[in-house]
Amino acid sequence: MKKEFGGGGQELFRKRPLPPSPKPLPPTPYRGPGEEVEERAGDSLTKNSPGPPLKLVLLLQDLKFGGTQRQALELARLLNPEKFRVEVWLLAGGDDLVPLARSFGVSLTWLSRRDAVGPGGLVSLWRRLRLEPPDVLLPLTVIPNIYGRIFGRLARVPLIVGNCRGGGAPRRQRERWLWPLAHHILCNSEALKNLLASRYGVPAPRLTVIPNGVDTDYFQPAPAGGRAGPPVVLSVARMVPDKDPLTLVKAFHLAASQHLQAELWLVGEGPLKEAVRGQVRELGLDGRVRFREGRADLRPLFQQAGLLALSSVAEALPNVVLEAMASGLPVAATRVGGVPEMVLSGKTGWLVPPGDAGALGAALAQLLGDANTRCAFGQAGRRRAETEFSLAAMARRYEEVLGRMVAEKTAGIV
Repeated sequence: MKKEFGGGGQELFRKRPLPPSPKPLPPTPYRGPGEEVEERAGDSLTKNSPGPPLKLVLLLQDLKFGGTQRQALELARLLNPEKFRVEVWLLAGGDDLVPLARSFGVSLTWLSRRDAVGPGGLVSLWRRLRLEPPDVLLPLTVIPNIYGRIFGRLARVPLIVGNCRGGGAPRRQRERWLWPLAHHILCNSEALKNLLASRYGVPAPRLTVIPNGVDTDYFQPAPAGGRAGPPVVLSVARMVPDKDPLTLVKAFHLAASQHLQAELWLVGEGPLKEAVRGQVRELGLDGRVRFREGRADLRPLFQQAGLLALSSVAEALPNVVLEAMASGLPVAATRVGGVPEMVLSGKTGWLVPPGDAGALGAALAQLLGDANTRCAFGQAGRRRAETEFSLAAMARRYEEVLGRMVAEKTAGIV
């Protein structure tokens, strides 16, 4: 018999008039230091005949371990090079995923090498946008979406396509005030699109949903009999308030009392890490909760785990859930944001209300105690990842939306 652990819903949107878009710069040649004369950005958007690929800049904060960073690199790798010449610009240091970027052949440009985004990186961004402007600017994560839009408009970048991905991103990105600076905004879940429309007043025509993709050739289930040792609950998440790791530890404490061999592996860094360590000690879970460092290749952890746990209070469409599903793992997660668009409760895992340690503990205990359910949910999750969330489908959808936006910009619609 199926169990249900929670529910949720969203409001409808209201419309708001579109602000006028700035006119593109005239095609004025420029010469940088030691460079030949080139066309200004915008020329290729107004040509009547096919020309060279459009210069598309993905603006990221850094290349530290993170789902959005990896998705950006995958997108840069998969977009059709005949249509887009992709560059990744970085506002700060953090080289965790540089080897992956190099293996993909992605062009990287650091605007600053400092640990955090500061005035130097922002000044470099402004100069770069003026001297080497892209045809299309696609900022990802919070700070790039704030300053990329502001500076991009001031520099008259022809097309700015914003991105809203995290559960708390609309508030952090100041979407209430900054959404008009993007010609279009991409979301990775229907829940996030509805939130932007209903609460932040973004007109529906300015929003498009493109779900995250997962490489199902790269992430594979463990071979038969490959998961040995004590049952492992795996969590891959930054230790920040949105991820609510303290509730996860409480939930595991409840489940662990019924499953004495079970372990919880926590992968991630963040400001709550010491508080989590303290809670582990207080609950007597030393030796049963293991802290693991972040890494570029999570496959060995997925293949050793019995299930993935996600305790977030705010999310969009977390990549780690897709990666776990592709790896054949059932998922016990909170019913927030776009998570229900991935995890089907009672079919590929269990969904519970956020902040409810008792409900999450019950979901963990049920999966830890029932190997048949873990296997059935894991297989169903794998099939869902293959059919609904492929990387190829994600890349083609980006190409379609960007191509449409370029055509509309050329026609003067946006």
